[in-house]
Amino acid sequence: MNAPDSDSARARHTIAAAAAAWLSRRDRGFAADEQDAFLEWLQSDARHRTEVARIERSWLALDSLAAWQPADGAAPNPDLLAPPALHRRPSRRWQLALVGAGLATAAALAFLFWRPASVAPALVAGRPPGAEGVRVIPRPERQALADGSVAEVKHGGRLEVAFDAAERRVHLQEGEVHFTVAKETARPFVVEVGGVIVRAVGTAFSVRLERNQVNVLVTEGRVRVESPGGAPVPVASGERAQIGANLRSVVAAENPESIERELAWRAVRLEFEGLPLATVVTEFNLRNTLQLAIGDAAAGRVKVAGTFQADKPEAFVRLLEAGFGIAVERRPAGAWLLRSAPATAKK
Repeated sequence: MNAPDSDSARARHTIAAAAAAWLSRRDRGFAADEQDAFLEWLQSDARHRTEVARIERSWLALDSLAAWQPADGAAPNPDLLAPPALHRRPSRRWQLALVGAGLATAAALAFLFWRPASVAPALVAGRPPGAEGVRVIPRPERQALADGSVAEVKHGGRLEVAFDAAERRVHLQEGEVHFTVAKETARPFVVEVGGVIVRAVGTAFSVRLERNQVNVLVTEGRVRVESPGGAPVPVASGERAQIGANLRSVVAAENPESIERELAWRAVRLEFEGLPLATVVTEFNLRNTLQLAIGDAAAGRVKVAGTFQADKPEAFVRLLEAGFGIAVERRPAGAWLLRSAPATAKK
């Protein structure tokens, strides 16, 4: 009587293993024939897309650890269970062993092995006065276009702008750009990237050119993605289109949290290199209305390493509170007080 359940379990295991293998190959970079085969595999069975999304959710949940490594932390960050986004990141071949394992095990392994991405010296704006071990990663370049649109160019991105009476055309040559498009119905806004055309009128979206695919993430309004030989594909706010080497589009919905995380590069970020929490708090206080205060010496000594969005002190506090022995007193007036938990205070 258990045979159907066993067959179902075997099928799930087979699909999970295949999905993990495909994602591993995608992270190291698809060849053209692999991209085509992957898209065919995705479209052949709805369970394939579901399993890919599940693994991506698990991987993205671990990404929060890339921005958090307090030396005194005793537990992984519960934000491991935060909602996901489908986006490129460094190869995770070591994570394939986590497929089918519980998130608790995954979290423990990730905590041991993950390291934050390094920041190229060219991206460093400078060090605040008296703060050794702090790097300020500035906002990306903002280009005001002739029609009133704004292009935010991620560090390393390159684009060419060619407006005429018929259309507003931008050629993305490299990297990633977020566009906030001025509405002009008679003259569409067109982004050309890797053989793909993205058309908009008044909307906001990002376009990222990778080695073997183009990503289009819409944050407001709607765009139309066109590729040679294919029908135009509409992409609405909160959706992403991934266009592979075969120029076929796959559209998936995203949630607000994952979109915010993926576009965090548009904000000023702070990178800390093993600094005491007391120093880190000073850096956040310099840049925010919400002020933080250290309640005891043990809390002030907690070491922090990683990269954080400078204007998100609330998110930083949640990480402290969640797994690293810091209790937070959220005062309606005055600074939020950060204290070490009893076990930490005894150190």
